[in-house]
Amino acid sequence: MKKHKIQFPSILPTKFISIVLKVILLTSILNYGHGKSPTASIELGIDRIQAMGFRGLLQKRVGLLTHPAGVNKNGISSIDILRNARNVDLVALFGPEHGIYGNEKANIPVDNKIDPKTRLPVYSLYGKYRKPTPKMLSGIDVLVIDLQDIGVRSYTYVSCMRYAIEACFENNVEVMVLDRPNPLGGNIVDGPIIDKKWMSYVGAFQVPYVHGLTIAELARMAKSKPGWLNTSEKHRKAGKLTVVPMKGWNRNMLWSQTKLKWIPTSPYIPSLSAVAGYPMTGLGAQVGDFSHGIGSPFPFRLLNYKGKKPKELSYALKNLKIPGLSFAVYQSPSKKSVSGVYIIVKDWSKFRPTELSFHMMKLCCEWESTNPFSKIKKHEANLFNKHVGSTAWWNELLTKGKNLRLEAFLQKWRQDALQFKSSCQNYLLYN
Repeated sequence: MKKHKIQFPSILPTKFISIVLKVILLTSILNYGHGKSPTASIELGIDRIQAMGFRGLLQKRVGLLTHPAGVNKNGISSIDILRNARNVDLVALFGPEHGIYGNEKANIPVDNKIDPKTRLPVYSLYGKYRKPTPKMLSGIDVLVIDLQDIGVRSYTYVSCMRYAIEACFENNVEVMVLDRPNPLGGNIVDGPIIDKKWMSYVGAFQVPYVHGLTIAELARMAKSKPGWLNTSEKHRKAGKLTVVPMKGWNRNMLWSQTKLKWIPTSPYIPSLSAVAGYPMTGLGAQVGDFSHGIGSPFPFRLLNYKGKKPKELSYALKNLKIPGLSFAVYQSPSKKSVSGVYIIVKDWSKFRPTELSFHMMKLCCEWESTNPFSKIKKHEANLFNKHVGSTAWWNELLTKGKNLRLEAFLQKWRQDALQFKSSCQNYLLYN
């Protein structure tokens, strides 16, 4: 995703702090759904497997694919829980993008290493290899996957899970997926379903951009549906997959209603505000002159456009009348000012996360002197399409420019979302 660096003063004036506090109050809409306080607590997959006495792991050599957000409801690392469990032999760790410590930068390969804390080997699945090799799996009976996803197709943890499942099925290693909440809830499905042509590590499953599933539900679909795993039908059918559902979670829950602490899943997703912002602006800032707050305190939530003042941008965004959203001008009075338009989710019942990004693309076509999508290099166009996933939309951008028929595409994607939700019913773990 496109990055916009902003520098901050070392000492923040009182007026600046008051503005920040106002924005924090606005972001509480995300934290508490429709303005309600948290109402429920849940047990995660790691809590449930522990409560079951680690059934399915006893007397077995266990590998664990996880990261810093892989913790139980009390914040204890799944690494420590499995390592200290009697009759569970944790022999290896596997790390996704950003590594098991979460401190590796995006798109930067990570090397294998020895974990200084546990002295266990750590195999990187975002380095030389993205798929576990037979050698990595040779001393393992079961691979436990405990990754916190954010419910967005291009976020790479579900891709990492898919590749790991494929390798395990091909090497006669069992897979156990410990489930975690979709922080956007289980009802919001939005955006284009990816065309097979554009499937990649930022699009490993043929699902809408916001898919409304938990990571274990995705695993169940991948195991059950022909063609969802890049392995032979023999391996898919013979592979052993166990999922450990949560207890107490339902599809209406946003993350805050679980009473769980949010642990950053990657450097640019430090908060629930960024979780909602990622599908709202990530696609829209890849091409053109929009920036979306990377480097500010509000990643994916603070919009700017080159050559437009925040007030002008706010006026234009408000005139789009996007359901569920409103926009507020944000301005720091400091010498090194931070300004932009902050996106507010004011009505979660109307919230369709991806629509803002496509409006941003249309505005780019209207505001820039030449079509920004027609002049980007081939590798940039391919990366854009791997994220968006729609050949039809790409052709529309190239041929129609400022006259593109956005509403027709949005209506089609809404209909596709309904059909996708219907097709998922047999794989859902929660009401």
